[in-house]
Amino acid sequence: MQLRLLGTGNAPQVPVYNCHCLACERARRIADYRRGPCSALLECGSARWLLDAGLTDLAERFVPGSLSGVIQTHYHADHVQGLLHLRWGQGMRIPVLGPDDPQGFADLYKNPGILDFSQKLMPFQTREMGDFLLTPLPLNHSKLTLGYLFEGEGSRIAYLTDTVGLPPDTDAFLKERPLDLLVMDCSFPPMPQAPRNHNDLTRALEVIASLPVKRTVLTHIGHDFDTWLMDPGNTLPENVSIGVDGDILALA
Repeated sequence: MQLRLLGTGNAPQVPVYNCHCLACERARRIADYRRGPCSALLECGSARWLLDAGLTDLAERFVPGSLSGVIQTHYHADHVQGLLHLRWGQGMRIPVLGPDDPQGFADLYKNPGILDFSQKLMPFQTREMGDFLLTPLPLNHSKLTLGYLFEGEGSRIAYLTDTVGLPPDTDAFLKERPLDLLVMDCSFPPMPQAPRNHNDLTRALEVIASLPVKRTVLTHIGHDFDTWLMDPGNTLPENVSIGVDGDILALA
């Protein structure tokens, strides 16, 4: 089982339009520091599931038939906008699994095209997905949002974005299931108070310290956090690293 990070940025992405901070200027000079909309590709056996569809070039990235489907954490635009074009394909159906959000991304629900939104995921109801198990986990966000626990090939991966901390039920659930890999939302550098919709580093590290996890990769990263990371005096714990677009996180 492996997770490929396709995008590791927050909604403004990096570089931010018309921003001239150190991180944004670096990303303009060096493509490796750019961050696209937060998304990933889970691969396990023959299964290839896209986690969130914020990238706008999905039709170019994935030839017809190469995806098992899409798993949405939620329906904010930066996580779903790539489906606006993909839906107009022909001659196939693409399952889009996600939370039972009646509003969703309204235009997609009204005009789904080849997208099939009929399968809703319910919190803590484990679903067999062929070569792996999927368990949806509630998160703390401004819109109905699910994180996911993936179990397959003897490994466990938790993918938790977008959130501020964890709801008590999700925290208790994960405490009972040691993780090989945690991919965790961290949009901001350390802040004195918790942000409204996304972790800062302080809140992210609190979650990481509370869970039985071998390795954590931070994602949904904003330019302010990238700027903070450019200071050599600012470091992360040994088992925590920063996600980069294109990273392949493979588990034996």
